Amino acid sequence: MKRASAALAAAIALLAATPAAAAPAPQRDVLEGEVVYHIFQRSFRDSNGDGHGDLEGVRQSLLYLEKLGVTAIMMTPLYPSRTYHNYFATDFEGIDPRYGTRADLQRLIADAHARGIKVILDMEFQYLAEGHPWWIATMKDRSSPYNDWMLWDDRAAGIAEEGPFGLREIANFNRDTHGVTTVAMKHPDVRAYFDRYLMGWVDPNGDGKFDDGVDGFRLDHMMDDLDSKGLLTDLFVDFWNPAFAKLRAANPDLAFLAEQYDWKYGEDYLARADVSAVFAFPIHDAIRKFDAAALAEAITRTGAITPAGKTQMIFAENHDVSRIASDPGISPERLRTAASLMFLLRGTPIVYYGQELGMRGATDAGYITDEHHIPVREAFKWSATDAAPGQALWYKRPGERYWDQRYARDQDGVSVEEEDGNPASLLNHYRRLAALRAAHPALLKGTQRVLEAPAEMLLVERVFQGGRLVIVANLTNAPAEVPELAGDGPDLISGERKTLRPWQTALYRPAR
Repeated sequence: MKRASAALAAAIALLAATPAAAAPAPQRDVLEGEVVYHIFQRSFRDSNGDGHGDLEGVRQSLLYLEKLGVTAIMMTPLYPSRTYHNYFATDFEGIDPRYGTRADLQRLIADAHARGIKVILDMEFQYLAEGHPWWIATMKDRSSPYNDWMLWDDRAAGIAEEGPFGLREIANFNRDTHGVTTVAMKHPDVRAYFDRYLMGWVDPNGDGKFDDGVDGFRLDHMMDDLDSKGLLTDLFVDFWNPAFAKLRAANPDLAFLAEQYDWKYGEDYLARADVSAVFAFPIHDAIRKFDAAALAEAITRTGAITPAGKTQMIFAENHDVSRIASDPGISPERLRTAASLMFLLRGTPIVYYGQELGMRGATDAGYITDEHHIPVREAFKWSATDAAPGQALWYKRPGERYWDQRYARDQDGVSVEEEDGNPASLLNHYRRLAALRAAHPALLKGTQRVLEAPAEMLLVERVFQGGRLVIVANLTNAPAEVPELAGDGPDLISGERKTLRPWQTALYRPAR
């Protein structure tokens, strides 16, 4: 008995002397403080006069982006494709020659990093298009190892599995029709290939340094059960999570942005797939409606499902939806409020190219090809006229609605040239918001709480280490008094006080 007591005492002493295992540190939000600019690069800036936006054009635009307050750029896919938007690759390797070369990308990355601007690439490798080397090899030789890298309906007959949305063929702007199929993402060789492939963008020369590599990826149409067909299931755990873990082990600062396929809250992506961010679609929907109650609900629930160390991308438009400046009932004040909510709410703002100018465009359901999205992907308006250098008018095709009835027109007031020097322009409103956000830790990393508010008014409190700000949005068509809880100071955006204009959003710093 004494021997047992002595042993117990020794065990207790050993436990007391052994340091307790440290609790795992919360994951760090690698996008904290960033302002992301979403570039559809074919339409952004043409550097060589061929009508196509290119990587050199993006590089030449870095000063503009820096002045806008941008700290990261996100570009649509760069790999070769038979589509103008470069989804559905004909080769995962290399870069579309219209965009330039890998050397052009390296120059862009070097210059961006020198300005403190990160580079994020869009990726969609769940599918590949006819003409891809894997496709060619399998059709030529049924014993090719690449046969197992694609899914098949009838392998012997050479009938590949359909791609997304039930598509077997894609007809596109280039008057080209080609096949599309699904990649066998769970095959061990495919997983190993994409581990190497993604690392090649992160560390191009394999030296273990990342100054010459990209800073993250957007994952298009990401799903756990790809296309809900039961053919590729548990991808979050079996494909995406291990891929992220390997890349983070090399570079912990990498960001992974998931486009959740259902455009909902994305909680499963943040938890099981372990992405850095999802897109705040419910907040986007409420912003577009200018609906105070819907915004309050979306903000509250988004906050509740977003774990520490993760974020939501706050946006008002992107390359898949009509531009907000073409929404029914839109007004200059509503455009400013949409921008204000993007920059002031908790999350990471992401600006779609030209949004800061008020560029217009609506999807055209009259087309059955990818042409129906051209109106929301028109050339960025650097200058007041189409004839000016740099305009990326790759879609110029007289006789088509998307050209003859295009939204951007000469001298329409919507261009960098026309807005740059005007303090009251939408462009300069965006610049002020980015500067305001950078100056206030409560906007970068503060907590967020929706406050009780009068009907059709949104009140949101942001707090960090004693610093307190209150966002007030008057989402009505009538003037409104500023609530007392906002304090007596001026609006930090406009410098005005006391009545809010219809549809105006303001930011106040109340006394403690």
